[in-house]
Amino acid sequence: MGKIHMNTRMEVVKMNYIYKSAVCSDLEYIRSFIDRTIKTLNCVISNKEVLFDIKVILNELIVNGALHGNECMKDKSVNLTITLYDNKLTIEVEDEGKGISYDFEEYNPFDFKSWGRGLVLVKGLSDEFIVENNRAISIKKLC
Repeated sequence: MGKIHMNTRMEVVKMNYIYKSAVCSDLEYIRSFIDRTIKTLNCVISNKEVLFDIKVILNELIVNGALHGNECMKDKSVNLTITLYDNKLTIEVEDEGKGISYDFEEYNPFDFKSWGRGLVLVKGLSDEFIVENNRAISIKKLC
């Protein structure tokens, strides 16, 4: 019996994807907003672990923007832009607040402060994380 040689070649399909939306700074709406956003991302990202990380990132950044940036003022929005390009997902969240200057080196988990943990968590889940005034950008490589 002869051997069958199969020439298998895996091709990677590069997909470009842009998602833009906004939510008012009412904490009651944010959970369903994030759930809808994740449901939309299910169409382009199949890895459940990556989707979980993305959901945590979205939750932390959007809640921070509404709570700390916009001070839960319902007439202010938190804007979200998600782009997928070349297997790199970029999540950009911008609020209407005055912005912050955050130094990750100064965060000490043993201080038991009620602020700062979320940004440290996002930084840990991201391949790159940038905070510029009232905008936070998380970059996550998908492969």
